[in-house]
Amino acid sequence: MVVQQYRDGGGARAVRALAVAGVIAVTAGCFGGEGESGASDGSGRSVAADRPLDLLGRAADVLVEAGGAETRTSMETAAGGTRVTIRGQGAYDFRRQMGRLKVVLPEDAAGADGHRPITELLAPGALYMKNRGAGVPDDKWVRIDTTALKDGNLLTGGVTDPMAAAELLRGAADVTYAGKSELAGVTVHHYRGVADLGRAARAASPQSRGALSAAAKGFSKDAVPFDAYLDEDGRLRKVRHRFTFSSEGPEVSVVSTLLLYGFGLPVTVTLPDEDAIYTGEIRQG
Repeated sequence: MVVQQYRDGGGARAVRALAVAGVIAVTAGCFGGEGESGASDGSGRSVAADRPLDLLGRAADVLVEAGGAETRTSMETAAGGTRVTIRGQGAYDFRRQMGRLKVVLPEDAAGADGHRPITELLAPGALYMKNRGAGVPDDKWVRIDTTALKDGNLLTGGVTDPMAAAELLRGAADVTYAGKSELAGVTVHHYRGVADLGRAARAASPQSRGALSAAAKGFSKDAVPFDAYLDEDGRLRKVRHRFTFSSEGPEVSVVSTLLLYGFGLPVTVTLPDEDAIYTGEIRQG
């Protein structure tokens, strides 16, 4: 596989790489706790405004308590006037930190019309992809060690791992409370701030720490601006991260958005057997 580097390389090339299910391409034939409520304190001001760092720092733990959830994702990449969006939908088990998603590429990103959706399985330290194309047999999966990726799989699969997205909020700073609003009929509290990749990695759960530590080393900028929306029970309903990395060409911007709903959903994820794994080589580009 070819992995686009984040500290150097052309911006236009990075956009094209991200457009094809993140930043990877397969080469055939190679070996290889309870949340706080948003109740008013009697002054008309939501208490959610008073403890934003505490609430955001616990967001991942609250999701673990919630168990499973349905999710929708989008990843929009822009550089030099070129903009592409990758979309995903599926379910995630926050207790096991495992999920299954179907990722749809833009029609022109795959270089051909009618490109089949990519099935992705997310697990601690690993990403599995099927229908990846580029010479991989239809019945085979590609397995990637996310702790070896320069971005820790925050971008590579075209989907930010839902647990990693929540764990990033453990590194939040400069947070402001942007008020109360409604999202899909649910009251949510909007927080705006900047997450530090290194701080988030150090505070993350053991299952997420390896991948986030890789991202903290791989990105040229540790600061990740975000908008997070938590419901009255402290559950993360929506989060948008804005990743940027510098290059010799235009600066590349990636906006990753995660929506969560249907909490309590039973989620079953079965990882493929070893004989179903395609043996390819990850080459650092």
